[in-house]
Amino acid sequence: MTTTARNGRSPAQRDGTDGLVHGLGVFSLALGTAQVAAPDAVARLAGVRGDRPAHRATTVAYGVRELVQGAGILGGRGKSTWVRTRIAGDVLDIATVLAGGARNGVSRTRLGLTLAALAGVTAADVAAARRLAREADDGGEGRAVAAITVNRSCAEVYRHWRNLENLPTFMAHLRSVRVDPAGRSHWEAVGPAGTTVRWDAEIVADREDEELSWRSVEGADVENSGSVRFRDAAGGRGTEIVVDLRYRPPGGRTGALVAKLLGEEPNQQLRDDLRRFKQVLEIGEVVRSEGSPTGQSTRQQIAQRPAQPVA
Repeated sequence: MTTTARNGRSPAQRDGTDGLVHGLGVFSLALGTAQVAAPDAVARLAGVRGDRPAHRATTVAYGVRELVQGAGILGGRGKSTWVRTRIAGDVLDIATVLAGGARNGVSRTRLGLTLAALAGVTAADVAAARRLAREADDGGEGRAVAAITVNRSCAEVYRHWRNLENLPTFMAHLRSVRVDPAGRSHWEAVGPAGTTVRWDAEIVADREDEELSWRSVEGADVENSGSVRFRDAAGGRGTEIVVDLRYRPPGGRTGALVAKLLGEEPNQQLRDDLRRFKQVLEIGEVVRSEGSPTGQSTRQQIAQRPAQPVA
């Protein structure tokens, strides 16, 4: 089985992108240093007369630009933005060489070699920018954490949650959870915009009355893992439940943004689910009304209205 990186790419792919971007950062620093320290030599090499004050000043300015971009890329933050600025700089470099070569009567051979080198650097910058954009859109790992206190013992709360087929009774986005004889669970849920997502999961840690941890298995529509911890609440007020969920939203960052706009983002869901869980354990059912037929939820609270008689 191929090992994948956090964003769905293999470690080799991720390392390849990191290596390319790092190389571009080092290249920027080296080129910028040369342009600032020896502007005349760099300009002549590119086919531009560097002994003119205007040409010298332009070369030094471009060198400072390269130094700033190199430091930005190697600084660890905003790499994608810094690589995109390199592409803009490449276009400016090509235009400058073409203009300078035409004015100075540079040979076609030298001009062609210079432009070929610039084209190669531009291609590397474009490739790095595309890789970074794909990885950003794949979206890394999301996290949702929520807690609630339920006025019941740890043993009772744990038992109800441990029976995974109980979860759809208070998790509104879950359609079903089925546990097979081998202990693997099969989940079906409502995704953004009414889509259906499915995954299988396995228990990775189970400490009675204390903690339950799980992770999805290969092939899940939504990769996820997490834990539920149970502990005595202060002052004998029952049980404090802490849920820590990690997930990779379908559609990457774009999908996560759409889900948030639709009120279906996991942080919202988790808080709503725990409120309903508290009602199930303390009252025996989810409190419903004509205005919130599926129980209290964040999205319904945003669009509150007076309740109407049921037709």
